[in-house]
Amino acid sequence: MELSSSLVLVLVLAVLMLVWWKRKASGLSLPPGPLALPLIGNLPIMDKHAPFKSFMQWSKTYGTVMTVYLGPQRMVVLVGYDTVKEALVDQAEHFTGRAPVPFLIKILRGYGEMNFILNFDTSYMFAGLTISNGDRWRQLRRFTLTTLRDFGMGRKRMEQWIQEENRHLLKSFEETKSTPVDPAFFLSRAVSNVICSLVFGQRFDYEDKNFLHLLQIISRLVRFISSPQGQLYNIFPKLMQLLPGRHHAMFKEIEDIKAFVLKKIKEHEENLDFGDQKDFIDCFLIKLKQEKHNPDTEFHKDNMLGTVLNLFVAGTETTSTTLRYALMLLIKHPHIQEQMQREIDQVIGQNRIPTMDDRKSLPFTDAVIHEVQRYLDIVPLNVPHYATHDISFRGYIIPKDTVIIPMLHSVLRDEEQWETPSTFNPEHFLDDNGNFKKNPAFIPFSAGKRSCVGESLARMELFLFIVSLLQKFSFSSPKGPDGVDTSPEFSSFGNMPRFYDLIASPR
Repeated sequence: MELSSSLVLVLVLAVLMLVWWKRKASGLSLPPGPLALPLIGNLPIMDKHAPFKSFMQWSKTYGTVMTVYLGPQRMVVLVGYDTVKEALVDQAEHFTGRAPVPFLIKILRGYGEMNFILNFDTSYMFAGLTISNGDRWRQLRRFTLTTLRDFGMGRKRMEQWIQEENRHLLKSFEETKSTPVDPAFFLSRAVSNVICSLVFGQRFDYEDKNFLHLLQIISRLVRFISSPQGQLYNIFPKLMQLLPGRHHAMFKEIEDIKAFVLKKIKEHEENLDFGDQKDFIDCFLIKLKQEKHNPDTEFHKDNMLGTVLNLFVAGTETTSTTLRYALMLLIKHPHIQEQMQREIDQVIGQNRIPTMDDRKSLPFTDAVIHEVQRYLDIVPLNVPHYATHDISFRGYIIPKDTVIIPMLHSVLRDEEQWETPSTFNPEHFLDDNGNFKKNPAFIPFSAGKRSCVGESLARMELFLFIVSLLQKFSFSSPKGPDGVDTSPEFSSFGNMPRFYDLIASPR
């Protein structure tokens, strides 16, 4: 018995020495980082409510490339514009991997579901676009981008859809008759209807109870993922599955969204017309039928469900949250709201419908919208990337199966890129003559090959919705500008603004 134990110990030591020797021979090692404890890693010294704050503080000691441990999971955190750009853009091919996110895996129930800890092949594991890797991701991303563009994403056809939805949104605010209301679902209904037109081929009435129920679930889902309990699930998924908590109720609620999507897919199957593809689901179903004899195809029901869920949830919540935060900031800074309205009145007036062609003539308004996105910093940690192989980066080795965090917060608040990074300041996007100016560090949609597929749609929605709203209304708070708290309620996976009431006063 003692001999067997000794042999095991010798073998373990030999393997560790071999790994150490290979790393030593290459002259590379893991990036530095704070001392981590077994199993729990750096959790005891990390800000649970805003992990990015801890990462920013630690980077002052350990540099712009550092190793941290959330529980047993090793992570390499990239800090600052130069570092993040070098990884996601200059070395894009090495950093295209997407990390496994246990909460999302549980939702999507991809191949293998929860049977993972280490040494798994992510290219064959997950359904859908967001957390897939390898050839699956490449095929799904290429198909999704092409299909959405064919249906007008970022083009005139989509502009017309948004303008039509604007009409319903403005009417809903008119009906409030200047009484205080929570704008959350006013905005999410409008934004969601745009992505629903693309994906499902229809919009939903604002009073549709099932539609409102789904939007409420999506809102709770995103807030839960950004809460400490949601992040705890991603760190200790197997343990959390055994413990009581909000996550169990959340998974049950998400089944309603999946059932809705599956129902829509079935309806599309029953009415599919190869000669008349009306939306994204139609196109996916046709692609599925075209490749049904290909054993290696990535176009099957699991990936269709996962991709449609990705588009529906992300296309609803991120843009509507940004709009909600934009109105909050304009209430907080009424002089900025008034300056935007003066510019809009001069260029468009209060009757003509805004178009994307107006953007170049509205430099201050455009600057404010960009600054809202920068200041909100909606996904401070970025969606996690993943080392699908050993990566040599800036004199270090990032080992295979390491989660990589290219921190968007560190880019959007980089002191070398922004004059007043911690202040809401539209001047960041204006030159000395008041003309709009770009900044390469403005990457709220991330950068490189994993940047958000809906970026052009989101940009169009933000501009057209905000300009239309300010054309017709002035926004204020029942408690006055000082009564609005712009600090996030949660700052983990996402920066989630607090709920608030506003008054929409017709102009």
